[in-house]
Amino acid sequence: MSTLQSPPPALPPPPPDSRSRPAGAVLRVAIIGNPNTGKTTLFNALTGLRQRVGNFAGVTVERVEGNFRTSDGRKVAVLDLPGSYSLSAGSPDEKIALDVLLGKSADLWHPDVVLVVIDAAHLERNLFLTSQVLELGVPVVVALNQFDVAEAQGIQIDIPELAYELGVPIVPTVAKRSEGIDPLVRALFTAAALPPPERKFALPEAVSAALAPVRTLLVDSGLTPGASDMEALRLLALDCADAHLRGVAGLAPAVAEAARQLRLAGFQSNRFESEVRYRWITEVAARTVTRTAVDTSQISHRIDDVVLHRVWGPVIFLLLMAIVFESVFSWANPFIDAIEKGLAYLGQAVGGLLPEGDLQSLVVDGIFGGVGSVLVFLPQIAILFAFIGLLEQSGYMARAAFLMDRVMRRVGLHGKSFIPMLSGYACAVPGIMATRTIEDPKDRLATIMVVPLMSCSARLPVYTLLIGAFVPAVHYWGFVGLQGLTMLSMYLLGTVAALLAAAVFKRTLLKGPVRPMILELPPYRLPSVKSLAVSVTQRCRLFVQRAGTVILSLSIVLWALATYPKHTPDASLSPPAQQEAQLANSALGRIGHAIEPLVRPLGYDWKIGVSIAASFAAREVFVSTMSTIYGVGNVDDDAVALGQRLREETNADTGKLVYTPLVAVGLMVFYVFALMCMSTIAVTVREAGGGRIGWGWAGLQFTYMLVLAYGAAWVVYHGGLALGFGR
Repeated sequence: MSTLQSPPPALPPPPPDSRSRPAGAVLRVAIIGNPNTGKTTLFNALTGLRQRVGNFAGVTVERVEGNFRTSDGRKVAVLDLPGSYSLSAGSPDEKIALDVLLGKSADLWHPDVVLVVIDAAHLERNLFLTSQVLELGVPVVVALNQFDVAEAQGIQIDIPELAYELGVPIVPTVAKRSEGIDPLVRALFTAAALPPPERKFALPEAVSAALAPVRTLLVDSGLTPGASDMEALRLLALDCADAHLRGVAGLAPAVAEAARQLRLAGFQSNRFESEVRYRWITEVAARTVTRTAVDTSQISHRIDDVVLHRVWGPVIFLLLMAIVFESVFSWANPFIDAIEKGLAYLGQAVGGLLPEGDLQSLVVDGIFGGVGSVLVFLPQIAILFAFIGLLEQSGYMARAAFLMDRVMRRVGLHGKSFIPMLSGYACAVPGIMATRTIEDPKDRLATIMVVPLMSCSARLPVYTLLIGAFVPAVHYWGFVGLQGLTMLSMYLLGTVAALLAAAVFKRTLLKGPVRPMILELPPYRLPSVKSLAVSVTQRCRLFVQRAGTVILSLSIVLWALATYPKHTPDASLSPPAQQEAQLANSALGRIGHAIEPLVRPLGYDWKIGVSIAASFAAREVFVSTMSTIYGVGNVDDDAVALGQRLREETNADTGKLVYTPLVAVGLMVFYVFALMCMSTIAVTVREAGGGRIGWGWAGLQFTYMLVLAYGAAWVVYHGGLALGFGR
């Protein structure tokens, strides 16, 4: 039953001097809040699927925007700012949030309203960021989210009194159930017409006098008086040589002089902001929050006693991962079969409308064969991201990071490094971006260098193709499948390799002390079905967009390379032999034969070699390249699955099978280690420092991973031959 049974307190009508908005104007809202407050869930509840994801200009900080219309047709644009505990600008995330709120972001609009999301169960901790936002000179609305959790814990919040203390509209919400959304939207429009709030506590006279020159310089630089007050107070805690002080002439010495005057007056300048804000927060909480003795932590503690156990914790983690990967195969198979049959039927239907020749081959083999061979893995991508979302939203992912802290410390890394590494299971690009939360530069760089070893979702089509074709679908003990175990072993191999590589970096090029980890364990929560669906849909949409752009373009290029120049037919050759001759003499075949001496020691032929080379653009291209190669000029049924064609491929000279389970395992191991991704390299260059330094680290990353991939694949192939496999 909903806990929000009464509407929020009535909002006062706009005063006569309130800001007016033109009719039909878009209301621009920026959402900010601490991590684990349900900020993104609330963003999803507001915007649904009307979102777009990119990066802020010049930095690899994810930028998520959305929009929606109210029931009466008014337009709202929403920006989800990175989660922050404060506006100290100590990390790229916080710097981006501060620049947007201060109107310094050159590529983005200045918000009309700031929506601050607060965890109602942890009001005091969340009010620090709120108190900073209140001083920026922008109208503010506070969403008191997870209100049901606070009530279950015996926390009663006097909302009218809290709204009076803060001077802004406050709306209780339960974002995961979309409760309180309508009143929240009304509050946003009301707040936009109200004067912006101001600082709610007074500074000592000596402090105010010391900061006056700093405030003057900030106002002259373009900040509003309110924002200059917040910025002046914030700058006291920073080093005067900080980069954020260099944009205004004379600001650094003014801050240094203000800090000196505060010390003479008996204040500690680097701690003053925290002390004065928390003193005010304590007083506000005392007047607005009451607590009754309700013990809701017993169940949570009992769960943590098991999942964080030194022995059972890692076992549970591995078991969960095994279930995930087994589900990727068993649950997705019906959907994969349906997509394969649908694409085959559609390809044949479209091909039947075209005359035989190159155009038909381009459409059927190049487009449907290349792009379709990747799209069939969409159900597995969806299942994988659904499980990752479940683990994150339930609160278990933070426990996994806590479990891995002991392991991370042994290899010389901070426990926080495991969060970016876990993100690498989805994609190395956001995984590398997530290293921004690591304070130590050497720990951050070491993490960047090993994140690409985590098996990302782009490797999933390669694993799935080879496992589905060459690993039998047998089960042990009735529920443990060999295919799922094989995929789990690939993920574990990449994880172990990442930890070992990190140990090498931390003992050589990036040697430094190991810092203790302070990690907030969020409470266990039931995941929001809507938020989970939005997240999975977003990822699937990006996957489909990639298939419709990068993979489609490369499929057409590869089809052309495999089709031209035309080989003169030889009547003495059988149709399969003529197909092989056409491929061998095409531009793609010639490129492949030039590459073949490099990959032959690994047991690969020229077709695998050229597919590996093409996959540097995106790992999924390996599958589309193989599909194009085996589709062009195919004289059999075009609907035959790529896996079956690989199983049946034989050497024209010896008659032996080209692809064996040993070759398949070696190829998967190669892709575990190889950095075949231009996007990852580009992000590494930027995150590692940019310029020559960034390219140096990216070059080292690509080289060591390629050497590792080649060596491991060679050991697998020749070791397997020595043991009698693959003959």
